[in-house]
Amino acid sequence: MDRRSFMQNTGLITGAAVLGVSTKKSAAQTVGKTGKFRLKYAPHFGMFENLAGKDPIDQLKFAADQGFTAFEDNGMMEKPVALQEKIAREMARLGLAMGVFVAYADFGTRSFVTDDASVREMLRKKMADAVETSKRVNAKWCTVVPGAYDTKLEWDYQTENVIENLKACAAVCEPSGLVMVLEPLNAHTDHPGLFLTKVPQAYMICKAVGSPSCKILDDLYHQQVTEGNLIPNIDLSYDEIGYFQVGDNPGRKEPTTGEINYRNVFRHLNQKGWTGLIGMEHGISRPGKEGELAVIKAYRECDSF
Repeated sequence: MDRRSFMQNTGLITGAAVLGVSTKKSAAQTVGKTGKFRLKYAPHFGMFENLAGKDPIDQLKFAADQGFTAFEDNGMMEKPVALQEKIAREMARLGLAMGVFVAYADFGTRSFVTDDASVREMLRKKMADAVETSKRVNAKWCTVVPGAYDTKLEWDYQTENVIENLKACAAVCEPSGLVMVLEPLNAHTDHPGLFLTKVPQAYMICKAVGSPSCKILDDLYHQQVTEGNLIPNIDLSYDEIGYFQVGDNPGRKEPTTGEINYRNVFRHLNQKGWTGLIGMEHGISRPGKEGELAVIKAYRECDSF
């Protein structure tokens, strides 16, 4: 965020405090309505809880008021069914598209890399549960992390096992239209020991699986850490990308806080005709309402390409 934006933002907050503004409605007015974002950025529960309150329905309403047209929730499968259904109804009313939820992400287990009938059945069951969740919440995408790699098995054998296990999972997803999005995660800062780390690796696997229910989740934070070259890799793998997530590097906070030029990235995606979702899977660089206001302003800045 530039200095002028910060001073304007701080002035709004200070003025609200002097006037005794404290209601959720006033907080939303403090941010200001400037219309819907050009791209479908998807915040998550908890991101705006200081401005909107802790109730998930209030957070959905707040996001829609600020111009967001999507929302994601990694932990959706763990929520009670009644709450899932309540969230889905409110999102439909508000016109919010449902983003990803996590279907499988066991970082410490060698699962997809194994040729084991019991493991394959477990994975099928996970995906069957994900399909049922997706139907309740009107979700099209679910995140899959293929787990840890095996230090005792040649890499190519592991790759073949991952492909075959994903084919079995895709067969469960295809009838409903649910799309598994495979997320490569960086091994340098956050997740050492995982099998899937790079977009080109995920691209090759998705081509081998050959299913509309198996695509890439390109998390640009992770890929900046792992390999950089973000826009060229988007172009090279674009036909297999099903979803994007973002966060700046270093720090994994909102855009404008690190080295990634997200205005250029978002412009490029818009020029390519991207109409899918862009998940805001990152932290916030400053605490409280001020930090949440800064997130919204950062996306406004980067969305003004």
